[in-house]
Amino acid sequence: MTETLDGKTYLTMILGGAARLNAHRKTINDLNVFPIPDGDTGDNMYMTMEAGCHAAAGSLGEVAAAVSQGMLTGARGNSGVILSRLFAGLSHGLERLSQADVRAFEKAMARGVEAAYQAVANPVEGTILTVLREGVAAAAGSKDLEEYFDLLIPAMDLSLQHTPQLLDVLAKAGVVDSGGAGLLCVAEGMRAALHGETAALPEAETAPAGHADLNAFTEDSVLEFGYCTEFLLRLQRCKVDLDTFDEQVIADWLSAHGDSLVFFRDGSIIKVHVHTRTPGDILNHCQQYGEFLTLKIENMTLQHHENHMDERFRVKGKAIGVVSVAAGAKLQQTFREMGSDEVIEGGQTMNPPVQAFLEAFDRIGAESILVFPNNSNILLTARQAATMYDKARVEVIPTHSLGEGYFALASLDTSETVDQIVSELEEALDGTVTGLVSRAIRDSEAGHIGDYLGLSGKEILCGSPDRQQALLEMARKLEAGSRDIAVLFQGADVPAEEAAATVEALTAAFPRTEVTLIDGGQPVYDYILLLC
Repeated sequence: MTETLDGKTYLTMILGGAARLNAHRKTINDLNVFPIPDGDTGDNMYMTMEAGCHAAAGSLGEVAAAVSQGMLTGARGNSGVILSRLFAGLSHGLERLSQADVRAFEKAMARGVEAAYQAVANPVEGTILTVLREGVAAAAGSKDLEEYFDLLIPAMDLSLQHTPQLLDVLAKAGVVDSGGAGLLCVAEGMRAALHGETAALPEAETAPAGHADLNAFTEDSVLEFGYCTEFLLRLQRCKVDLDTFDEQVIADWLSAHGDSLVFFRDGSIIKVHVHTRTPGDILNHCQQYGEFLTLKIENMTLQHHENHMDERFRVKGKAIGVVSVAAGAKLQQTFREMGSDEVIEGGQTMNPPVQAFLEAFDRIGAESILVFPNNSNILLTARQAATMYDKARVEVIPTHSLGEGYFALASLDTSETVDQIVSELEEALDGTVTGLVSRAIRDSEAGHIGDYLGLSGKEILCGSPDRQQALLEMARKLEAGSRDIAVLFQGADVPAEEAAATVEALTAAFPRTEVTLIDGGQPVYDYILLLC
């Protein structure tokens, strides 16, 4: 029987939750409401959890805070963001505690529920939120931590099985909510760890070592961007008085000797991210206060090259910067040419983490930043990054598709104020419609595996074994003939001849609508049709 929870046990439980989630992530991915490639919930939740598994040893409050911080910056997709907010609320509930009994843990979990709901502008029942809330409510009043999880997990499972009764889209697909299923795996893994079961994680999947192109910095290169220097510094009692030490002396020195400083203290640990041409000076100075727990130094010329950043589009110190998300080199280049200072790689089944947005914001260095997430499942991640960034005003334009993002960039007038831009773009987006054509990965009412489905938003409009016919039928249902402009994005798997023939077919079917073809090269969606 476990009466109190300490930092070591808590971290072990986090590892257990991540390991169980990893073991079932493919199953969770396959709980896909749409019969098209969309199932990455398991991947997003696992990578969010894994980002919180590297906390240093400490008190319960310290470990919980470190776990939360890792998840916040590593969060991917809507499900990952909600999961990170759960553990952020849990961290706040455990703040300053060296240990927690079951009553304190219950209260902390309740705060986690509140934080998770607050992360979603319009919470929908029948999702991960419902599974979390009903599970936590059922576990209240437990006599110890084992009983807490013994009550929590069956209640979450029961709530999960009821999610199709709350959401018609789940009932039609014959699946339960994928986020709720992932959360149940996390709880099961945490309980297993509490009972002494050990778990191991695979190597981290983000930023694999050795990926940089070493040829990007040759014998004749000149260090232009300096070094991205990151570390965790543990303050040492033999070097400073922990009770009276003011870490601002370190922050002030770093500000004078580097750029893009991110600095915070959590107990006796100091987190530093700084750009400098002389990382040795940074390390030597900081070591007088403590010792390093982790350390990473990267030549930013290699990072710059790896991110495919064209220097023509890097603008420092500008009034308004633009960040877009796009999948595929062709579409990314198109967005850069339309004015995006940074284009983050991502999209359907490839949701970027919060950290990718924060790093992009830093690279731009603008007074205000506009973000075009261009995917419904990336919108929440972008908004979380915006709330975490304090060096600039960040406004997220709610573009739910690549088509909407293209239209918004084409409509962008940076000579106006940020408030005017946001208002006008949101109003303009209300008048656009986007249709998507993608291949079915399972049978549905609209078609069989391998058929092409036409959809808009959450609605499947049609299906056909023929890709062009699926597009034309979708266009008819979206009333393309009543629109002045249609922009057709050609996917990576569509031959040029077919795309040209499809434009001719659209023009013949809807003669009053001007059709423009763009070779987007995007994955997943064979065609994206923007109507405006």
